[in-house]
Amino acid sequence: MGLVYPDFRYFDETNLMRTLQDIYNKTKRPFVVIIDEWDCIFREYITDKKAQEKYLDFLRDLLKDKGYVALAYMTGILPIKKCGTHSALNMFDEFSMIDPGPLAEYVGFTEEEVSELCERYGMDMQELKSWYDGYSFEGAPSIYSPRSVVSCMRFGKFGNYWNQTETFEALKMYIDMNFEGLRDDVLSMIAGESVPVNTGSFTNDMATFHTEDDVLTLLIHLGYLAYDYDNKTVKIPNNEVRAEYVSSVVELKWNESANGAIEQIKKKEYCKSLEEYKGNILLVGVNYNKKTKKHECIIEEDIK
Repeated sequence: MGLVYPDFRYFDETNLMRTLQDIYNKTKRPFVVIIDEWDCIFREYITDKKAQEKYLDFLRDLLKDKGYVALAYMTGILPIKKCGTHSALNMFDEFSMIDPGPLAEYVGFTEEEVSELCERYGMDMQELKSWYDGYSFEGAPSIYSPRSVVSCMRFGKFGNYWNQTETFEALKMYIDMNFEGLRDDVLSMIAGESVPVNTGSFTNDMATFHTEDDVLTLLIHLGYLAYDYDNKTVKIPNNEVRAEYVSSVVELKWNESANGAIEQIKKKEYCKSLEEYKGNILLVGVNYNKKTKKHECIIEEDIK
């Protein structure tokens, strides 16, 4: 700060808050604070609780009830962390994939924007819609994944551009968490169904999960699921994201049989959701015996 305002005398140049206050006292001009990827520490250092709390304390001390702050604008994937009464950052208006409010049209490309791009680049609108649409909010009924649309226009072909930013392994880690019913609900969504979700219990980090709802809520914020605010349900938004889920179709059982898992895949016709997929599909049935602690696995190839 001394380089920008060299003629000021500072109480303590090593203290950011005091320095900002000193400048404000002299100039009477408040600061606009912009923090991109505010939630980076919660995504990169998932289990470091002390570092996360220290960071939240820093943000609170820097921003809350400070006269030198005209506006604080933070962006990220996760909503503001809930830590009970600790490090409360309750002075923000929050817009998220659960409820983007007036910012809904800026979450991605709108129908009108995509239509214009399709005309300009000679791409089929209906096919593009099936690939990259699927997020819907009040006032913005069709929102398209922006990076994927741009890649599609640049390369002139439809395809899965999602896995260049997020990997299926990251998604699979959350699906594989041992919450009863989660895998069945994922398979139902692969087949095109919607499932109910309660987003209220989510603690806004990537490590604290108590219920299936917590995992589904995180997947909403990551873009892996589309949320219906009115009906409080989630679904897989489009073909591109569905491809991440169906890289392999797995049915897990316990104290039953791997054959039973394969039969359930066939009975529930999960593969119908993959009719547009051109490659072969592996049906994987896994059974876990709680008594012997052993797994049984059967794999069948569904050749098209």
